[in-house]
Amino acid sequence: MTVSTATARRPAPAAHKSGTLSPKEQAKLWDMEEHFWTSGADNVRATTATNAVMVFPYPPCILQGDQIWTHLGQRTGWRSVVMAERRAMRCRGIAILTYRVSAEKADVPIYKALCASTYLNDDDSWLRISHQQTAVT
Repeated sequence: MTVSTATARRPAPAAHKSGTLSPKEQAKLWDMEEHFWTSGADNVRATTATNAVMVFPYPPCILQGDQIWTHLGQRTGWRSVVMAERRAMRCRGIAILTYRVSAEKADVPIYKALCASTYLNDDDSWLRISHQQTAVT
């Protein structure tokens, strides 16, 4: 395959220039993510964009905007969470956190899932724009 000179000189798309978050940014985002699980719906609302999208396995649903708060109002307040296999990446003003979670609360079996949250840096403030969970056994 032959690559033209014009193609060879074209700058790489921004997605190919992704990098890492600073230690301070990572600490802030991981703290926000832990509070997503443990601090209740009010905290989630304060750190989530108005028209965010979330995907949950139980009941299986894709929620956006105000639908999220009805769902989370009944399912927040985990007593403890452990986030393992943490990974974080950044591409310009977007950061993605991925991890394996083990969460527990009273009278509920330990919940295990693979998770991904996407954050947007909007005027030097991080807001969650999506969250997805895949339950694992």
